Amino acid sequence: MKFIDEAKIYVKAGDGGNGVATFRREKYIPMGGPDGGDGGKGGSIYVIADRNINTLVDYRYTRKFLAQRGENGRGSDCYGAGGDDIVLRMPVGTVISDLNSDEVIADLDVHDKQVMIARGGKGGLGNIHFKSSTNRSPRKCTKGEAGEELELKLELRVLADVGLLGLPNAGKSTLIRAISAARPKVADYPFTTMHPNLGVVRVDANKSFVVADVPGLIEGAADGAGLGIRFLKHLQRTRLLLHIVDIAPLDPDADPIHDAVAIVGELAKHDPSLAAKPRWLVLNKLDLIPEDEREKRIKDFLKAYKKASKYDGPHFPIAAISGEGTKPLIYAVHELLERIAPPPLPADEPATTDDNPEIDDQA
Repeated sequence: MKFIDEAKIYVKAGDGGNGVATFRREKYIPMGGPDGGDGGKGGSIYVIADRNINTLVDYRYTRKFLAQRGENGRGSDCYGAGGDDIVLRMPVGTVISDLNSDEVIADLDVHDKQVMIARGGKGGLGNIHFKSSTNRSPRKCTKGEAGEELELKLELRVLADVGLLGLPNAGKSTLIRAISAARPKVADYPFTTMHPNLGVVRVDANKSFVVADVPGLIEGAADGAGLGIRFLKHLQRTRLLLHIVDIAPLDPDADPIHDAVAIVGELAKHDPSLAAKPRWLVLNKLDLIPEDEREKRIKDFLKAYKKASKYDGPHFPIAAISGEGTKPLIYAVHELLERIAPPPLPADEPATTDDNPEIDDQA
């Protein structure tokens, strides 16, 4: 199934039914009085987070959702039936915002979380409510209220603890294959990853964390180059970024230091809060460097990179394709995550420890 992470929809809750003004007119009951019932309430529209869904593709092709109108009231004190509610099921991690104001309406960060996004209109009052000692034959009734209507933007943001950042072909997909059971596509050409991939990394029987591999960035991404910054929103919920750098590029004209600095610049240009997240340097493709040259290559790279970027964090030399160096990386990441609290949720929303089940678990 095609991965769809954004959609725009229109929702309209049902209008309330109208109240009516009627009177009892039975042969042997004089002065029967008013008996007009109320209109029914209009149907509301709810969204619910469903861990069994991993794409917003359904909302790309069906974009209008109209809840049922409440029925009008009737005579003999009969109230109109309420309109049926609509429940829209969406992936865990979906953020729903008003298309016109950008106000966030709901963040479906927990499985089975349910939020009303459009309230149905109240039913109108029948004339039975307007009877009094001075007005025994009221002919007054009210119309039902209109249901809420909104244009909404749906945005899926994957839930992961760690995000992989780097150029196309830096080895992000190879790394996630090495440390988890996820099997993203790997090939020797750029942009083999076209949508985010998630994998569960098992540290031991009872400890794990979730890694997200997003399509690679290139210089100029914030201005639309390559795949642009379309997928960077998937890194906003992470607690740690692993910056994967190809330390042994096959292209003799490649400049790993310049490229690594440029990617961090694109990150800051798009969202300063992303650039401010804890970020570790992972030097990949160690297997392509002769063993007697590795130490010097790493030392020279770090010296130049730290000078150019003022980076002062840890570094991890690895060979993702063989798994060399990945164990120390996994243990260090887990130790850090134990100390870093998850990002704060919006006000009035409960914290959760639920994992996204649409990720590949390690056997």
